[in-house]
Amino acid sequence: MNKRGTAALLLALALVLTGCLADRNTEDAAQVPSGDVLLTSASESGGDTEKTAEDVTGATGGLPVLDPTGGSASEAPTTPEPTTEAPTTPEPTTEAPTTPEPTTEAPTTPEPTTEEPTTPESTTPEETTAGEDGPRAASEEVYLDPDWQYAEESAINSGHAVLYYAQENRKDIVVGVNAGHGTEGGSSVKTYCHPDHTPKVTGGTTEEGAIKAIAVSSGMDFDDGTPESRVTLKVAQYLRDMLLAKGYDVLMVRDGKDVQLDNVARTVICNHTADCHIAIHYDSDGLGYDKGAYFMSVPGALKSMYPVSDHWQEHEELGRALIAGCRDTGYKVWDDGSMDMDLTQTSYSTVPSVDIEMGNQSSAHDDDACYEAAEALAAGIDIFFEN
Repeated sequence: MNKRGTAALLLALALVLTGCLADRNTEDAAQVPSGDVLLTSASESGGDTEKTAEDVTGATGGLPVLDPTGGSASEAPTTPEPTTEAPTTPEPTTEAPTTPEPTTEAPTTPEPTTEEPTTPESTTPEETTAGEDGPRAASEEVYLDPDWQYAEESAINSGHAVLYYAQENRKDIVVGVNAGHGTEGGSSVKTYCHPDHTPKVTGGTTEEGAIKAIAVSSGMDFDDGTPESRVTLKVAQYLRDMLLAKGYDVLMVRDGKDVQLDNVARTVICNHTADCHIAIHYDSDGLGYDKGAYFMSVPGALKSMYPVSDHWQEHEELGRALIAGCRDTGYKVWDDGSMDMDLTQTSYSTVPSVDIEMGNQSSAHDDDACYEAAEALAAGIDIFFEN
């Protein structure tokens, strides 16, 4: 090799050596911004720089911000993995909503409350035993309308009657069934005997010549101490179910132990709601034997007074039909089955209306006897409406 070639070779080697040194310096300088170097220099500088790195991490959400293009940045996103596990900690929170399950059970506690309305049945066990399985359908409450004729003559009228509708074979006939007595406080209040305020023409619970009568008497007690009101209600309940089974609708003027309706209110409600009015009673004649059934017929002196003058023949016809039903079923009847009596009910009635006494304080009044009394009345009602 000549001198000229040797010099060129040496020059080339020098250039290569110089380039290597430059590359090494450049490589060292490029490593300074990396995250690993920053953290390493922090630990070597006494902790201040390390604290600053943590502050940056917290403020920016991760080291990748420091070098978004470097290799260390791609490794930094893996550090949030513990963070992705943190959201799994709310799982206990998702179980917390399941705790309301006992709360969903709490609403079931009102069940005893829903049973409370049934307790009134136990307050009058004697009155609800009769005919509980009867074929009753829909019913509605009937109150005294103050605009009805003679309504202003009533003194006790805060209560209501109950109208029951037959389920099958409806006759479109409403029978007013009035269980006598059963109005608390009724004996301390009085109403006019007649709508024209004339005096009473016969005796009875209220004496002859009186202008006013007891609004609703308390009734008598049977020989064993049973109140008349309890027995009349039981007969009425049996009669209600028998009539519903036959297809009659039934207006129960007194549907429980007590109803706040006086005799005038009971009569006026029947006038506007029923096709007839039958009041059930037992006589307090003091006899020591069963007298039998009879109805209160219209006294001659009352037949010219309105509205009796327009309806007394219908009253008589209904009474005779009921007595015929008693005889047909073998129920005992007193004498010819009637007795003249001036009654508030008759004086205010504008539909066929009668008070029927099914016996006296010496009459049997157990369940069988009450059923027989109802059976006799049901037979009489059939006779009346068939004719």
